[in-house]
Amino acid sequence: MTGRRREPAVWLVVVTAALVVLGIAVALATPYRASDGSGAWGAIYFVFPIAAFSIVGALIALRRPGNAIGWLLATIGLLFAIVVACSAVAKWGLETDALPKAVAEWIGVGSSVWVIALGLLGTQLPLRLPDGRLPSSHWTWFSRISLALIALTLIGMAAQRGRVEDVPGTANPVGSAWVEPLSGAIFLLILCFFVALAALVIRYRRADALDRAQLRWVALGGAAFLVIYIVTLPLPSTLGTSDHSTTANLITAVSQAAFGALPIAIGYAILRHRLYDIDLVVNRALVYGALTATLAGMYLGSVLLLQLLLDGITGDSGLAVAASTLAVAALFRPARVRIQAAVDRRFFRRKYDAERTIEAFSTRLRDEVDLRALSSELNAVVRETLQPAHLSLWLRAPEARR
Repeated sequence: MTGRRREPAVWLVVVTAALVVLGIAVALATPYRASDGSGAWGAIYFVFPIAAFSIVGALIALRRPGNAIGWLLATIGLLFAIVVACSAVAKWGLETDALPKAVAEWIGVGSSVWVIALGLLGTQLPLRLPDGRLPSSHWTWFSRISLALIALTLIGMAAQRGRVEDVPGTANPVGSAWVEPLSGAIFLLILCFFVALAALVIRYRRADALDRAQLRWVALGGAAFLVIYIVTLPLPSTLGTSDHSTTANLITAVSQAAFGALPIAIGYAILRHRLYDIDLVVNRALVYGALTATLAGMYLGSVLLLQLLLDGITGDSGLAVAASTLAVAALFRPARVRIQAAVDRRFFRRKYDAERTIEAFSTRLRDEVDLRALSSELNAVVRETLQPAHLSLWLRAPEARR
């Protein structure tokens, strides 16, 4: 690869990093953000996901310059960095009067590019995973429509009337009552997100083994983000913490940082060649996730039950806790075996059937004496379990007796 082909990817990372540093520095310099610490936490919120998109995208672009996924990820990271920088600079300029009011208001308009970032993330990225190309030429029209909706939504969002960065006495310099309704295109854009995901599912069903392994890694990264986000979303209200407390900020930082799991999974899927251990990762995640939930439920249930039964006898909850701990420890291994069998039977049927086939063959092997019949059964077992493209069985001739 020539140096010129490397330069755009490197410059995308450099510009993104510069914008993030600018946004962090300006946010920390804004008086109200420096006083309550929101500027520092805001930096934590955005640094990791932006860095993940930018760096992973640049790596893919350097290693696979013909794959559009790398350029998409790096561009999305750059757009999010623009949002952070424009929002922080506009807020700083309006709060401190360090910039002319009109200049700060115009800079605030730049934060509207979040529409482009989310639009590309929700439509073009799933449409082109994992090789950077559309599933087929029939999807060209949909790609163009989604890009047009992104443009319309951007214009409508940028033209929203009201204050800039919620600062009193300011107004959006491009706000327009005539253009503002175009922001309604965002509902059609969200609908395109689901269509793009459907295209990804269709691609998976038609893909070969390598592409399927890549797409499973992408699905794993997306699922990790969704699970962490859904789990952490209600935690601040559940724990009763205030919006600007350290606990609430830490929970929000974790949920936002989890967003970086998606580009990391995409980069791993595209840049690594041997990806077939994804089945093992998913299998173990299902097994130990179900095992943890089962044992935790049994532990809590047994503690409550034993406390009710022993309350009138001992009046001490320590015995209930100790008995429940011992019971859960004793049930760990049998529960894991049963859950493993259930997961294999339900989600990894081919592996489950292969194990049953090998067990049946091992039983017949002890009683079979006909070499020809044994060879035929061995061929059938290998074809059913391993599914090779070609199969040959070589038997060594018996040694001549001396």
